[in-house]
Amino acid sequence: MHPNAQLIHDFYGALARKDGAAMAACYAPDGQFSDPAFGVLNASEVGAMWRMLTARAADLEVVLSQVRADDASGAAHWDASYTFSKTGRKVVNRIDASFRFRDGKIVRHEDQFNLWRWAAMALGPAGALMGWSPPMQRAIRRQSRQALDAWMQREAGVR
Repeated sequence: MHPNAQLIHDFYGALARKDGAAMAACYAPDGQFSDPAFGVLNASEVGAMWRMLTARAADLEVVLSQVRADDASGAAHWDASYTFSKTGRKVVNRIDASFRFRDGKIVRHEDQFNLWRWAAMALGPAGALMGWSPPMQRAIRRQSRQALDAWMQREAGVR
């Protein structure tokens, strides 16, 4: 197995174990992450995001498939099943991930998923009816960012 394919397996293994710190350690110091819910995050923000999400995910199940990688790039598909903590609704999110690597670390990580579909599961009828709309998607990103900022402030207070 290519070392970067192993890195992908290790990364999602850490997610399945709910080990956000191990996930954060997979990123280069200048690493970047993006997805439809959080937008673009730098390495310290993405580490905090994974720590936050794994801490809140009591019933998280991760299924990884279609892993491929070479010296510079990689991709994988992963399904995350969990209860969305804010509403208590069950979510099964199907995600396509792409990666860029440097020196055995992730420098770019982009997750793609259908935000409307996610909103329908996580938010219920309002998400199903309005999850496609730019205002609803902006509200989801704003709430995600606010949750992350609050988490990062709590982490900073602990250290």
